[in-house]
Amino acid sequence: MRLVTISDIRAAAELVGPAVLRTPLLPCAWADPDRPLWLKPENLQPVGAFKIRGAYHALAKLPADVRALGVVAYSSGNHAQAVALAAKLFGVPAAIVVPDNTPQVKIDATRSHGAEVHVVPMTERESRARYLAHQRGSTLIPPFDHVDVIAGQGTIGLEIAEDLPSVETVLVPVSGGGLISGVAVAIKSLCPDARVIGVEPALAADAADSLRAGRRSASWPPAMRARTIADGLRAEPSELTFAHMRELVDGIVTVSEDEIRAAVTLLARQSRLVVEPSGAVVVAAYLNRRDELPLGKTVAVISGGNLDPALLAELLAV
Repeated sequence: MRLVTISDIRAAAELVGPAVLRTPLLPCAWADPDRPLWLKPENLQPVGAFKIRGAYHALAKLPADVRALGVVAYSSGNHAQAVALAAKLFGVPAAIVVPDNTPQVKIDATRSHGAEVHVVPMTERESRARYLAHQRGSTLIPPFDHVDVIAGQGTIGLEIAEDLPSVETVLVPVSGGGLISGVAVAIKSLCPDARVIGVEPALAADAADSLRAGRRSASWPPAMRARTIADGLRAEPSELTFAHMRELVDGIVTVSEDEIRAAVTLLARQSRLVVEPSGAVVVAAYLNRRDELPLGKTVAVISGGNLDPALLAELLAV
């Protein structure tokens, strides 16, 4: 199994430039002085999440004649939007399969880019996508289990290392593991003394259990992972992403649903950022797991901001 390298990520950075915003590092005035915090606001990307990096890179790497046959993806929402936008930018058709618990705001955004959207039960999203790809002769662009997707997501780590070479801790949301895999490759290559820590909801802590055991856990079925409000963190790592995590990630901490909700509210009020629960888990960990995290300069990767307006209003009303 070939793992992604820093050379792959540097090459990806060249390819994704036309579609990706180089997000800044935002210092937090409300942070602990002993643990200065910078936010990497990927919610500012064109699709409101980091996923455009990996999706666009994967499409850019396809031969033109293969890409012209179209692409298919399955996703809980943000990868769906990213593949839909990347396909639109390349002028090729896209069919996207999403589970029936996907927030409507993400489904609507995916359709707005011209993609064909199929809504299915959560357990059928991958099989339906593979069927559509086979039926149409299109290329399947998975949300994380692909070296080109991982390399694209790794450009986040490359930017962090370039903008804050003295970074000591990087906090990254964990779902299928593509984001933390790519970020960890870049950070460990360029800032080898820095620690890369994953963050998961306690209600979907399959990656944390797997990392502790040294092998992928089979004890977290989809129905259990679906309980968390962090809808973008309900997937489980693949063999490829887990191999990256086992080699490069220093640990994973978990946060509660109440802590996630409070972090969404804090980011809106204190940092003026609209962040979805999946992106807010890193700030929840920063605020509530200090005994499990090292001191020093910390960057929290805010993975996305595609939050249902009704949920945001509910959280801000508390």
